[in-house]
Amino acid sequence: MANLFVVESADFLWLIRQTGLTWGNLSSHMSRLEAAGYIDVEKKFVGKKPNTMLHLTDEGRGAFEAYRKSMKQVFEELPE
Repeated sequence: MANLFVVESADFLWLIRQTGLTWGNLSSHMSRLEAAGYIDVEKKFVGKKPNTMLHLTDEGRGAFEAYRKSMKQVFEELPE
């Protein structure tokens, strides 16, 4: 979610490189996020190669922003 939050869209291979996840792990995460309505998945062919593009939905962007604000507050409240 954090990687998709800072870009308009990203392809599956780019996300694998950014996250260090395996194909199976990333696919599992993406399936759950898609089912929750947080991401849209667009599968197409570029030439003869399959290409999967992902982007956050408005709902996903809002959910991540709420999570980010919540985590920021948690860290601000930690004693030094």
